Amino acid sequence: MDEIEQRLRENSERTIKAYEAWVKSEKDGKSTEELQEAVHELRKVASRLEIEMAISERAEMASRPLPVPPHRASKGRNKQRNNHNNEPNNNEKKETPVSTSPAVETKPQRRRIVKKVNPE
Repeated sequence: MDEIEQRLRENSERTIKAYEAWVKSEKDGKSTEELQEAVHELRKVASRLEIEMAISERAEMASRPLPVPPHRASKGRNKQRNNHNNEPNNNEKKETPVSTSPAVETKPQRRRIVKKVNPE
């Protein structure tokens, strides 16, 4: 049994026992403190496990290379090349789409109250 598995089992059992004692003792101060310590140790083991998982993922990722993304400048040119037949020139008249939805009502604008200043 490896170290992480052993620590995980021991701390899980300790946390369960501390929880049961905390419930039975009607949540007094000493049992609360013991439960907090047990949960803290369990978190430490869980963190160590996450680190180990990340290390193994990194090792897997190193074995297969990442694809090299295209350069930003080439993205813009390709978009212009691909769309030049579909888009009308600036000289051509663009058609505005006709909406089939009912007209949208707008709120009336508030009138501005102008305060008159008494010139004295």
